Amino acid sequence: MTTRDIDESVNAELNRLRESIDNIDAAVVHMLAERFKCTQQVGHLKAAHQLPPADPARESRQITRLRQLAESAHLDPAFAEKLLNFIVAEVIRHHERIAEESATNPEA
Repeated sequence: MTTRDIDESVNAELNRLRESIDNIDAAVVHMLAERFKCTQQVGHLKAAHQLPPADPARESRQITRLRQLAESAHLDPAFAEKLLNFIVAEVIRHHERIAEESATNPEA
């Protein structure tokens, strides 16, 4: 069965839901972009003060916090943790790059 074979009202509801999903996806991307703008500033601050790119204690607190938020939102906490770990790994990579650039060009 294809979407052409589905009842018109079902197809309309499917399209309405998909439009909502598309809007949510766009909001998620924009929120991530804002988050990365903030973490870039953190990376520059860490580099300026020779702080390490990673902060395992903070990461642990954030995982606990995000798991609790996920539970209260009826989202799988393990999924939320995986998502945060993916984001944090990218942030650390950015912080390492910023630290390297700062070390090679301290005037930047």
